[in-house]
Amino acid sequence: MTTDATSATGGQTLTIDELAARSGVTVRTVRFYGSRGLLPPPVIGPRRVGQYGPEHVARLALIEELQQQGMTLAAIERYLRQLPADLTPHELAIHRAVVASWAPEGVDTVSRRELEQRAGRALSAEDVRRLAAMNVVAEAQDGTFRVDAGLLRLGVQLLDVPLSHEAILAARKVLIEHSRAAARELSQLFRDEVAERAAQDVKSLSAHMHPLVVQALLTTFQRSLREELSEWVTGSGTD
Repeated sequence: MTTDATSATGGQTLTIDELAARSGVTVRTVRFYGSRGLLPPPVIGPRRVGQYGPEHVARLALIEELQQQGMTLAAIERYLRQLPADLTPHELAIHRAVVASWAPEGVDTVSRRELEQRAGRALSAEDVRRLAAMNVVAEAQDGTFRVDAGLLRLGVQLLDVPLSHEAILAARKVLIEHSRAAARELSQLFRDEVAERAAQDVKSLSAHMHPLVVQALLTTFQRSLREELSEWVTGSGTD
């Protein structure tokens, strides 16, 4: 059945060639991922041409991040099967940021041109200021930028969210304060749990707990945020 791809994706539509070029993969790779169920099928547009949207770009970025973490194709399939099918591009980007947090911090130094290439769009002075407020980039005195590679894609997507610079700073402060408090309490809980165990058991637990705890925190936060937003929208009388 032919469907309007723009309404289905809520954003720009791409052909398979455009999707591959934007994501840095081949058309063959896109088709392969689709055949394995890693990507949802495209919307069929005029002339029976498949049309892809922001969710496909976000899923390809997540798959790339999982591969960089050393996960096999089978492991990636298992990971993606556990995710809700209706995740938005923003939610997929959050998952990618979480996956990136499993690895050691990666900060690159790039020129303004390289920054825009990585962002996939032109960046105004206000855009850069907002990214800096999110701690995604930091401009050096020589005009280069230190970029948190794991957060850049998410930060760029958040540029389109209608929040003021002050609101971004306040939100970042809230997130940092509460995440540090949660991390502190969880760390104490795990320290008490492994206090009497052998050193090898402690190392094994530490290696496994980081991604599991981060994933659990992400899932809990997403559910809580959806509930809060739902109550807010319902209470305000907005459709």
